[in-house]
Amino acid sequence: MQYSRAINPDPAAFADVFLKSFTASAGAEEGGFVSALAADLIKTTPENDIAAFIAHGGDLCVGAVIFTRLYFPQTSRIVFLLSPMAVLPNHQGQGVGQGLIAYALSQLVGDIVVTYGDPAFYGKTGFATIDPAVLPAPYPLSQPQWWIAQSLTKAPILPLEGPATCAPALQNPAYW
Repeated sequence: MQYSRAINPDPAAFADVFLKSFTASAGAEEGGFVSALAADLIKTTPENDIAAFIAHGGDLCVGAVIFTRLYFPQTSRIVFLLSPMAVLPNHQGQGVGQGLIAYALSQLVGDIVVTYGDPAFYGKTGFATIDPAVLPAPYPLSQPQWWIAQSLTKAPILPLEGPATCAPALQNPAYW
């Protein structure tokens, strides 16, 4: 498996990975919802605020992950949000997602990465639950125990004043 940064990714091709993955695991409605989010993030997020990565075997893209900046009112710390992430169904359970995340984290230049996802999965790549009072989310979280983060610098994550401001495509309380 090869991993790379997706420079100027094609929104439709990128979204297709999310459509196939989420449709298989959560149904057509969720697949459409997440693939539309991925395409919207790629189309509307300023270039300096987004980093997208892919896992590929030959010419086939089998996994994708998008990171967008979170801005906090009174800090110069660089914080990224990992969302969304997908691996094609026939490549799941083979370490592709973990490898993709590890590669992406090694390429990001910043201080902290946070995501809103399953701690059991993301914990395998260094994420741990963080109190939303320490690292405030852009909107109230429906499942605060799934707010997880890690330091990219190995420095402890100290409290940041919030709330955070996220990419325009994520400015919907339904995502949180």
